[in-house]
Amino acid sequence: MTTSLNAAAFRSRLQLAIERVSRSPARSTGLSCARCYSTNQPRPVPRLSRDPFARTPLAASRRLHFPNPQIRIGVRTIFSGSVIRDYVDLPPNYRDDIGLPFRGKDLEQHEVLAAFGPGIRPAAANKLLRILHGRRVAGTLDDPAVKVNTVQFAEELQNAALAYLRQRVPVNEIANAGLRAEDELRTLEGSEEMEVEEGDKAKTPGYSSRFNIYKKEEVDETQPQDPVYGRGVLDKIRARNEALWKEELKRREEEKKKQEEEQARLNPGGLQTTDLNQPRQVSVRMQQWMEAATSDLKEPPKMRAWERLLPSTIVVALLVGGLVAYAEFYRPPQRKARLWPDVPPAAATVLALIGLNVAGFMLWKFPPLWGMMNRYFMVVAATPKPLSIIGAMFSHQKASHLFTNMLFLWFFGVRLHDEVGRGNFLAAYFASGSVGFLATLYSLVLRNQLHLTTLGASGAIYGVAAAYFWMHRFDGFKILGLPPDPSTGVQGLGFIGLMLAVNISAMFSKNHMLDIASHISGIGVGIAAGHLLEKKMNEKKQRLREERQTNLGIVDKLMEKK
Repeated sequence: MTTSLNAAAFRSRLQLAIERVSRSPARSTGLSCARCYSTNQPRPVPRLSRDPFARTPLAASRRLHFPNPQIRIGVRTIFSGSVIRDYVDLPPNYRDDIGLPFRGKDLEQHEVLAAFGPGIRPAAANKLLRILHGRRVAGTLDDPAVKVNTVQFAEELQNAALAYLRQRVPVNEIANAGLRAEDELRTLEGSEEMEVEEGDKAKTPGYSSRFNIYKKEEVDETQPQDPVYGRGVLDKIRARNEALWKEELKRREEEKKKQEEEQARLNPGGLQTTDLNQPRQVSVRMQQWMEAATSDLKEPPKMRAWERLLPSTIVVALLVGGLVAYAEFYRPPQRKARLWPDVPPAAATVLALIGLNVAGFMLWKFPPLWGMMNRYFMVVAATPKPLSIIGAMFSHQKASHLFTNMLFLWFFGVRLHDEVGRGNFLAAYFASGSVGFLATLYSLVLRNQLHLTTLGASGAIYGVAAAYFWMHRFDGFKILGLPPDPSTGVQGLGFIGLMLAVNISAMFSKNHMLDIASHISGIGVGIAAGHLLEKKMNEKKQRLREERQTNLGIVDKLMEKK
């Protein structure tokens, strides 16, 4: 038989097809041009992984580089995304235990709840997503050698993470796995050819072929041998990598000792050495606070829909009824009886609401209070608490969310307060916020989205803005003098339509993070409140006009008698 028996003869058609597809772009691009746009330059010697478990080319989970391979060129332009999706773009310092970024920033708590449920913390979920995304790109999803880095995660969590990544970050996993298999085959071919070429011809007795394939295998008696198949090529590669890793560790230890000696010589008083690569440890007390604030429920409790909705519905109905009575019977105090007599009533009321929202934001910064905040300052669809509908109106976890809401509260709240008074303003504010959160609770429970939560003052502020614009629905508003004269500006109805359009359009976005049900319900309550307040104000004006006319009539009669 006169054909070579190297590993290339055993490649599958799928691997050869992948190789042809992956190499075709490189032929049409000049080497000098490709070198300008490629992010992966050929490197003659692979860098060793720092992971002590990653001792084989498979366990290292990174691209393999060869002394003289066919160059694969991954063209990435300034318009490409920052998320790595292709095997050819895999960075040389990739490690399986660290993974690759799967998007611009990590998932937040509500996103983790939506993707995994309540059984995992955000930090652990983001770590799992990075590791699995790295394996998808490196082609090592089915590699048992790297399972040690995800053994602490349950199989259900890993499946949920893969489902999330495959939906949000499309990656051609089959092509990446094929390219990695091709590189591993080339590694085996190169190692076999080197062993054959460097073999001692004197130790090859008997027939000698020009293909050098009858070289007698040298058996290392110090290494354990497989009783059935003997010591394979992968075992040799593993042993060689282990030896290289030990040498690298020894070299690093020597460099570390030299640096310590040099520092000790420069600083006779002594130095305290710290390992910069060591991850920051969570304190025992912080761990206790996190565990106390985290629910031990593996899944939402089995409850009927009305059992989740009825208590909150009763509380909101009682609250709205009390607010209507408060608005009807409220009488403003005299100036000397006010807490801040020198501050206008509208500014004092709105500033008090802003202060309560800032206080709620600061409470989230104290870990011992996390358990209470999760129960009473956040609407949780799985385990709703009626009082949380009120507390959630003063709860913000992000400074940007708080700043935006308070800016609009000041702008619209002061104007509405000046027109309708404190009692009517507070009734409209709390009614819009509470009914908005109740609508969100109905939406989540009836759609069985029990893993979602919501908080913030957005629903109440939308209600205040809608009430103000409804009372001025035919008046024109200009923003920074636009539109110019002779136009009277945009009518209040136009701004109400704009608020509705923004929220309705967000419903068709897959990645929106808005509580649309709360916003739209708040707008509806605000319009109803604006209509009632307008009617009430018109009746009050009519009554005052009649009283004035009556008083003028009495004065006229007295003048006639005189």
